[in-house]
Amino acid sequence: MAPNYIALAIPFFFLLMGLEWWVARRRKRDVYRLNDSVNDLSCGIMQQVVDVFLKTLLLGVYTWVYLHGHLFEIRLDSVWMWVLCFLGVDFAYYWFHRSSHEVNAIWATHVVHHQSEEYNLSVALRQSSLQPIFVMLFYLPLALIGFPPLMFLAAASFNTLYQFWIHTRLIGRLGPYEWVFNTPSHHRVHHGRDPKYIDKNHGGTLIIWDRLFGTFQAEEEEPTYGITKPLESWNPFWANSHYWIELVDSARRTRAPLDKLRVFSKQPGWFPDDLGGPQAPPPVPADPPKYDPALPAGLTRYAACQFLVLLPPVTLLLFLQASLSTDLKVAAALFVIWSLIAVGLLFERNRTAFRLEWLRLGLAVPLVVWALPVGYRAVGLAVILVAVALMLVPWFGLRRSFAA
Repeated sequence: MAPNYIALAIPFFFLLMGLEWWVARRRKRDVYRLNDSVNDLSCGIMQQVVDVFLKTLLLGVYTWVYLHGHLFEIRLDSVWMWVLCFLGVDFAYYWFHRSSHEVNAIWATHVVHHQSEEYNLSVALRQSSLQPIFVMLFYLPLALIGFPPLMFLAAASFNTLYQFWIHTRLIGRLGPYEWVFNTPSHHRVHHGRDPKYIDKNHGGTLIIWDRLFGTFQAEEEEPTYGITKPLESWNPFWANSHYWIELVDSARRTRAPLDKLRVFSKQPGWFPDDLGGPQAPPPVPADPPKYDPALPAGLTRYAACQFLVLLPPVTLLLFLQASLSTDLKVAAALFVIWSLIAVGLLFERNRTAFRLEWLRLGLAVPLVVWALPVGYRAVGLAVILVAVALMLVPWFGLRRSFAA
C-alpha cells in the first residue's frame, strides 16, 4: 500500500502550529482561537478518516485508467519525468481549484476550507471530506498521459504539503520568490471575502498559472477572512453539509427544470430569476464581528480535553488502517466522527451535547473491547475512564453552564 505522506507529516504540522502560536505571542498578536482551531482540526481529522475508505477507491480509479489507457511509457528513474509530473499535478490542481470557486457543486466541497474567520496554520488542515472525489477527476488526464500511480501520488502529496506553510499571517512579502511560487501573501488574498479578493490566486505550489490565466491579485490591505455568509457553527458535519443542503433547497424551490440543474453547475451567488436572480458578494463592514459564543472556563476545558483524548485513537486508525478489518474501520470511523461532532456542539453550548456525551462514552467501552488486542484493552479502558472522570468532576458546574 502506498504511504500516506499527509498522515506521516501530522507531528510536524502540530510542531509548526505550536511554533507559530509562540512567535505570534512574542509579537503580541492573536492569530489563534481555541474553538476555531479545534474546528479546523476536526474538519481535517474527519477528512482523513473518510479518506481511509476513499483513498483506495480513488487511487484504484487512477490506476485503472493508467493501466488501460496510458499513451506513453514513463519511467520512475527519470528526474525530468518527476519534474513534469509535479508540474502536471500543479496545473491540474489549479484548474480544480479555480473550478471549485466557479461551479456550485464543487464549491460545496471546497467551501469547508474557507469557513474559518482566522488565518493560521490550523486552517491549512481544514479540508472537506468529499473534495478528493472532485479533485481526482482533474488528475485523471495525468494517468492517460502515462504518469505511474506511485509518481502521481508522491507529486500530489507534496503539492498538498507545500500548501501548509502558506497559511500564516506572520510571514510578509518574499520578493522575487513571489513571481513564481505561491506564498503566504498570495494565499491570504485567496482566503479573503473582500469583493476584490474573491476567486483569486488559485495556484497550489506555483502562482504562474494565475498570472497566465488572469486570476492573480496582489495583496494590498489585509483580507477579511471567511466566507460571504459566515458558517456560525463549530459542528464539522454541518461544515461539510450546509452548502449541499442550501443547493438542494434552491433546486427544490425553483420552478424551471433547467434551473434545477443550473443551481449545481453555475457559480456561487447565482440564483434563478424566481429566487431573486444572481447576488453579488456583499461589501465587508469595517471590523466585522466573528462567531465566538461565550463559554464558561470549565466547559471550554472539558471540550478541549475530550478533543485531545480523541487524538490517540485517530492516530492509530490512520496508521494501522491496512491491518484492520473493514467492519472495525467503519465502527471506529463513525465513532470518531460522532465524537468530533460532539466536541463541536460542546463549543456551541448546545443543550443536547452534554447529555449525548454519556451515550458516546458508554459506547466507547464495547468498541475498545472489540477493537484492541487483549494486552491493550486495559490502556483503552483507562483512557475512557479518564474521559468519564472529566465529565464527573465538573458535572454540576457544567450542567449549570448549559442551563444558563
